[in-house]
Amino acid sequence: MKFLAIDTSAKALTIVAVNGEKRVHFSEDCAMQHSVRLFPELDGVLARAELSLRDCEMIACVVGPGSFTGIRIGISAVKGLCFASAKPALALTSFDALAYADEREDKIAVVDAGHGFLYAEGYGAASLARGYYSSEEILSLMQKTGAPAVAGGAIGFPAECADAALGLERAASALFHRAGSAELLSALYLRRSNAEEGR
Repeated sequence: MKFLAIDTSAKALTIVAVNGEKRVHFSEDCAMQHSVRLFPELDGVLARAELSLRDCEMIACVVGPGSFTGIRIGISAVKGLCFASAKPALALTSFDALAYADEREDKIAVVDAGHGFLYAEGYGAASLARGYYSSEEILSLMQKTGAPAVAGGAIGFPAECADAALGLERAASALFHRAGSAELLSALYLRRSNAEEGR
């Protein structure tokens, strides 16, 4: 299995390259400078994995939820890479990466949505439809089910930190068969942007 996976939906820039048994992970808080750092870091990850775009079987991209601007940067970059190299694309959600990073069946994947709100999806006994929730709603579900909340980093909410790069690799490997045309990549927004809400 040979692929590249990119996540620009959070503060951290996460890139994974898999070349058979060789796996290279990069995940670093880039202070929301994804547009500046994505391609230089991408080149470095591919070089360390001894992998070229030509050899990739597909390119995966996290399409949200998360930073509206970050999501658009990632999708645009992956579409460009896929079109240039004639490779299929795989759309992953932030929840996919978090869920695959944590091996427990019962958990709630959470992403900071700002202002005391979270994007969340529940698994197992903590069944919860993907959506936009208040922190209080998620805390109540955690208390009711005993399921932990899992996040990709510190988000100002009592969530355990998951290994975002490992989760991205596992999700891309498990869902590899879903890859299709890059034209179908589109952002997953669970609410309107701040600019839209301010109108």
